[in-house]
Amino acid sequence: MYKLLIVEDDIGIAEAIKKQAEAWDFDAHIVQDFRNVTTEYTEYQPHIILLDIALPFFNGYHWCQEIRKISKVPIIFISSASDNMNIVMAMNMGADDFIAKPFDQSVLIAKIQALLRRTYDFASSVPVLEHRGAFLNTGDNTLIYNDENIPLTKNEYRILLCLMENKGKVVSREKLMERLWKTELFIDENTLTVNINRLRKKLDAAGLENFISTKFGVGYIVE
Repeated sequence: MYKLLIVEDDIGIAEAIKKQAEAWDFDAHIVQDFRNVTTEYTEYQPHIILLDIALPFFNGYHWCQEIRKISKVPIIFISSASDNMNIVMAMNMGADDFIAKPFDQSVLIAKIQALLRRTYDFASSVPVLEHRGAFLNTGDNTLIYNDENIPLTKNEYRILLCLMENKGKVVSREKLMERLWKTELFIDENTLTVNINRLRKKLDAAGLENFISTKFGVGYIVE
């Protein structure tokens, strides 16, 4: 079970994050003593930290520097102070990511999972597939890009899942049809084409142009 340390003094936000994280089987702890954040970090030993900028006594930049003296644990800043100067400062202090408030909880969880996977190589445990900055969450079937949820139909999700699981490899139309319609009944190939085209238009509209390529006479590929 991954351990998440929440350094957030707004108890409403902190509790909401804790509840969502626990729903995804995280062990989450909210810092209680904002004078001694590093002490709570040392005692808890989390896999990842969410850190606000505006905190009592010392700001998040201070605590990020202090934690970086003793650990390379992944740190994500969460703050409403999301201007470029604060984002650059957070990264220069040693943060791994920055999420602006208010944020979608599913976006936050997806970013946490992706950062855990990159840091600890938990690929088999963290149900998130990533390509070109797009995150496909296999836990709740959502696609997130640029902090926005892209709604997918059941078939669109299955197509994208199959292609992203085989990233860099051509997936045949036959394999896609088998994944979409696990039945012995005949399915018109045009039905797959319609689904692919709808998905492509949706991805293009979200800024993911040419996300799915066609290999004529063979199938489709995400590369």
